[in-house]
Amino acid sequence: MTHVLRRQSGPFRAGDRVQLTGPKNKLHTITLEAGKVFHTHRGMLNHDGIIGLPDGSVLEASNGDKYLALRPLLNDFVMSMPRGAAIIYPKDAAQIVAFADIFPGATVVEAGVGSGALSLWLLRAIGSEGHLHSFERREEFADVARGNVASFLGADPTNWDVTVGDLVEALPATVQPGTVDRVVLDMLAPWECLPVVADALAPGGLLVCYVATVTQLSRVAEAIRGTELFTDPDPFETLVRGWHVEGLAVRPDHRMIGHTGFLVTARRLAPGAVLPQTKRRASKSDYSDEDVELWTPGALGERSASDKKLRKSAREAQRTAERAAEAESSANSDNK
Repeated sequence: MTHVLRRQSGPFRAGDRVQLTGPKNKLHTITLEAGKVFHTHRGMLNHDGIIGLPDGSVLEASNGDKYLALRPLLNDFVMSMPRGAAIIYPKDAAQIVAFADIFPGATVVEAGVGSGALSLWLLRAIGSEGHLHSFERREEFADVARGNVASFLGADPTNWDVTVGDLVEALPATVQPGTVDRVVLDMLAPWECLPVVADALAPGGLLVCYVATVTQLSRVAEAIRGTELFTDPDPFETLVRGWHVEGLAVRPDHRMIGHTGFLVTARRLAPGAVLPQTKRRASKSDYSDEDVELWTPGALGERSASDKKLRKSAREAQRTAERAAEAESSANSDNK
């Protein structure tokens, strides 16, 4: 199985994405093209002056400003790429890769694909021998995701397929029962997909749900318990706080990356297995039908990008992907 990996080291060449850090730490991300010029309101940099330099070089613009040139990390790319839907932020993607134990060679199912941010992390984690099946209900989102993934990797990876459709209907037609190692659900109502997910997962396989609100968290956790097909769900969230360290001035940053979403993980039980009951103190955790009604997707609400913005994001992602593919093809021809 062939797997595409964009070159992440060596001298800059045409087609490479470069992150320029200028005065006041302002970032600019450009795609290198022979003969092109990068303009700012203060000065300009010739692309030809960057091509051939090693990663981490410092250049001088026409006005004397200094710019640090580095290849953007995957973290940088996903935060600046065109978006159709909201992305899973790097701090949560890292937790998914770690706590879902995404390993080289794994067969992974992802729904929905959104703008392709998590797809890139998953593709990197499963390696060339793994396979990622992504599902998305909206064609516009799928187009943006395909363009973003191809832009970063240089071409469409052969071990990734995107299916447009509802997971409940599409998953059984895509994978054989009991053959999936990991399932990641990033959707409004993941509890609706639990039966088909349970059928697809191999015994011991892991499910992780990414949800934004406490009402979604509560309902998906109870739904997982209700299937009696999984271990007890384990919910958590991650908060990231940076620190200012300069000489003896050491203190937490005034701003932090707070709540973005909750993660809920659970393992698939073997067929016929009954989870041992955990002894707990009596609690007031019972809920009624009225409580469940308040958890419905309609009550939760859903925000979505406009059709105009989606079309613009898809065009931008596709243009970047085409430039990346042309650069890779040109570089491969030059090396022959």
